Amino acid sequence: MPQSTTVRQSLTSSICALGVHIAKRVFAPRAIRKVAGLFFGLAAASMWVKPALADDTMRDLCPDRPGKGTSACTVDAGYFQIESDLYNGSYQRTGSVTTETYYITNPNLKYGISDNFDIEFNLAPNVIVRAHDTATDTTETWSGIGDLFVRAKWAAIGNSGSDFALAIEPYVKLPTARSGIGNGAVESGVVVPISISLGDNWSLGSTPELDLLKDAVTDGRHVSLTDVIGIGRAIGSGVTIGAELWGSMNLDPSGATQSWSFDLDAAWQPDGSPDLQLDAGFNLGLNRNTPASQLYVGISRRL
Repeated sequence: MPQSTTVRQSLTSSICALGVHIAKRVFAPRAIRKVAGLFFGLAAASMWVKPALADDTMRDLCPDRPGKGTSACTVDAGYFQIESDLYNGSYQRTGSVTTETYYITNPNLKYGISDNFDIEFNLAPNVIVRAHDTATDTTETWSGIGDLFVRAKWAAIGNSGSDFALAIEPYVKLPTARSGIGNGAVESGVVVPISISLGDNWSLGSTPELDLLKDAVTDGRHVSLTDVIGIGRAIGSGVTIGAELWGSMNLDPSGATQSWSFDLDAAWQPDGSPDLQLDAGFNLGLNRNTPASQLYVGISRRL
């Protein structure tokens, strides 16, 4: 085994163990602290180890970000990939209540199991939600970790670089967030990302999604339907720009709601750094059920 691989595995194991140790001191429930410790350990390890050098056998870097859509490609077998917001803030006003939500990083750690299959773990280490009611002139603030999302993605047709690609990505959400940030329920769903090359550096994407969510009032479950239609273009020097229309229909028994947004984003892969991408985006809510504005910047890195 190459020395670099041995060092990488040793470093990953050491930081994972450290993450579990720290989690024992921070998280009370045993199951939650073990999962959180493993996640933070892997995320920390992936940021410290040296990036893999891309070669002719590796596909182009293909992260899920930026934007709300999901890519129809997977991480190369045997490699890690981490994708995270560096800053993510949103603003929403409902009646007399104004809500601000901030993610202080939001890492999504991926690992390629095979050429067309990867697993993914997403957990925000610090979420801040601040609600101000102008009618009563009161403010409430909640902060803590977010919920843990565990995903598995299978590239059923094509993959990165294909003219047409389709993936299937089921997920489960585990309730690790406190009240005020999460709803304390296990939820699940499936995403079916689709990508089409239009030629001349243009691309079209769609991400239909079906979720099974907890009812707002009871412990029952209901369906929520979401889709993102996006178009993008590579304009040179490693820069890609895109626009999306996002829509969601939540069929909660207490009252169905629809949410819509128009989103703009840009990504840059520096010349000579095929394993790195920087990005930014702005989302504009199109109705009252959607945050009026959302701004984010982020990073993706293959290891």
